[in-house]
Amino acid sequence: MTADEANTFLSAAFVGTGRRSEVTLMEEGRAVMRLVADATHLRPGGYISGPTQMSLVDSAAYMAVMTYTGHEPMTVTSNLSINFLRPCIGDVVVADARVMKIGQALAVMDVDVRIEGADKPASHAVVTYALPRKPDGRAA
Repeated sequence: MTADEANTFLSAAFVGTGRRSEVTLMEEGRAVMRLVADATHLRPGGYISGPTQMSLVDSAAYMAVMTYTGHEPMTVTSNLSINFLRPCIGDVVVADARVMKIGQALAVMDVDVRIEGADKPASHAVVTYALPRKPDGRAA
């Protein structure tokens, strides 16, 4: 799945959700997403909100899994753990997700969130996705 195909999938799957993040990179085991923040994503002081960062983390992890599974909409989040490391202040936030392990039933991703151009991440997450089973009981 390419970045363009991923963006087309997201647009069709999440109709009417307003301004969306975009997939900028899809390569085996890795996906990068970018969000241009607006007032709906901010906390007082111009901080990118925690829920905004978590949503971006989850979306980037989802896309990273799809670099292995292809278009598989029933892949679902089973765990997301995030650590907020430093203030996330800026106009554009980026999530870089990498698959650490993919098995028959679960995939585990490591995700860094940072303001575009920043050296250090603002948050770090580990995300686990449950992979759907095929009719014969094997993972998709």
